[in-house]
Amino acid sequence: MNKGIVVAGSLILDRHYAVNSYPEEGRLAQIQNEHEDIGGIGNLIIDLAKLDSGLKVQVSAVLGTGSVGRSILRMLGEFPNIDTEGIELHGHSPMTLVVDAADTHQRTFFYSPGACDEYSEDCIEWGKMHADIFQLEYLLLMKKVDADDPAYGTHAARILAEAKRRGMKTSIDMVSEKSRRVEHIVRAALKYTDYCTINELEAQEVAGIALEDNGKILKEYRRPVLGKLASFGVAEWVIIHASDCSFGLDCRTGKGFAVPSLELPDGFIKGKTGAGDAYCSGVLYAVYTGRTILDAMKLGTACASCSLAEVNGTDGMRPYEDVIKMYNRYKGKMEYEEI
Repeated sequence: MNKGIVVAGSLILDRHYAVNSYPEEGRLAQIQNEHEDIGGIGNLIIDLAKLDSGLKVQVSAVLGTGSVGRSILRMLGEFPNIDTEGIELHGHSPMTLVVDAADTHQRTFFYSPGACDEYSEDCIEWGKMHADIFQLEYLLLMKKVDADDPAYGTHAARILAEAKRRGMKTSIDMVSEKSRRVEHIVRAALKYTDYCTINELEAQEVAGIALEDNGKILKEYRRPVLGKLASFGVAEWVIIHASDCSFGLDCRTGKGFAVPSLELPDGFIKGKTGAGDAYCSGVLYAVYTGRTILDAMKLGTACASCSLAEVNGTDGMRPYEDVIKMYNRYKGKMEYEEI
């Protein structure tokens, strides 16, 4: 593999507001700080670009023609290895208002989809997509991508099938949502997915099997959930990441692994924005460089830890060699277990 990675989907500007604590309904919260960052697939794009400056990262998305779109293009333009030729410009750019609570390190999102809802296969110039991996995200966030398709189930599934037909490995991510449509939309896409990397809340919604209780992973259900997701058609790996661990299944060999989170010192975590995207960047880079699923989970864990070191989603990411140093510095005595 040496062509690069396509990241396609919802490219968003995040406006962050830092508050002491998220208020109860009808109450006041004082904003202590505010700033703008790239969001959506932008986190993953920049993480990959920083992880390896020689890796070509192609972008496929729709942005508006106004100042928000220009800001996103300027941020991406700071990295020579990011190719923005596949971005269409029309309408209004997607934007998310993000409220970061200092006491819990949790985020609340208010999302305006804008041009993101116009993204579809019509926006993809397949002739210019010369890559090894096609990453589509986020399922459940794009109106046309999530729409039904008579031949494939959903439009997302159609896009993934075409990427596979053109010789690319496919990978998906999704947003956390509790609704009746989750199973239909995501399961349709998994039929044409090689690599599925999602969090524990998303995994249990798609699988229809409880995986966590009050924030704690139910260990006896790790393997059943992984197996259920694989049964929907995932060809290579299913990986689920949570705050204290990740666990995955190699669909080809049937081997499963769990990797604990790094033992980070007190005060290390500045924010959780983009940690899931950072984890995914590690998995994709491991796929791109021909590593094993266990290597991918370790690298994803280290990348997520780098992200936690800064408030926004991408400032904490480092070159691959430094990410590995982070892993070796903070890993515990047990690096993994077979499940």
